[in-house]
Amino acid sequence: MDDEKKPDDEDAADLAAPAAPVVDARNLFGSNREIVIEHDGERYRLRITRRGKLILQK
Repeated sequence: MDDEKKPDDEDAADLAAPAAPVVDARNLFGSNREIVIEHDGERYRLRITRRGKLILQK
């Protein structure tokens, strides 16, 4: 029996996928503290808290 852990198909796909693009939050928010992101017909609110954390709400 082989004790070596083998990646499942999903893990292997993640390793082969190109790196996700990096977007600086300042480019998205500008001088605002909140933006609305539309995805698949739904709207999501992304906001910066007073402590500088990001919160995503549907």
